[in-house]
Amino acid sequence: MSSAALLTLCAIHGFGFALFHLGFWRLFDWPRTLQDTTRPNRAILQIANVQLVWVFIGIGLLCLLFPDELAGTRLGRALLGGMAVFWLIRFVVQFVWLRVNHPLVHALSVLFALGALLFAAPLFLGR
Repeated sequence: MSSAALLTLCAIHGFGFALFHLGFWRLFDWPRTLQDTTRPNRAILQIANVQLVWVFIGIGLLCLLFPDELAGTRLGRALLGGMAVFWLIRFVVQFVWLRVNHPLVHALSVLFALGALLFAAPLFLGR
């Protein structure tokens, strides 16, 4: 598979997670369910979520608009490596803090691992 095709899949992955995170207010009934915590914690959680949405959209756009630069420059490859590590960390901490035995949680774990593999794959093409 070409780097451009892999980066298109990376973009789709990112856009999917952006949409998923935009749904958190409804999915988790925010801010009602956050009332049991402090105002700063409520704010931090929601702000961090908005920022993650922006990161996922931004990375997705970079993957679609600059595939050659991402796959072919040191800076682009560093960004891809950073995103692979981002998804690897997300995969690992899933098992540290979200110890829920549910099929949807397991599906998310698979998607986190997939993100790590997708972003790492272009780094190994052509070697």
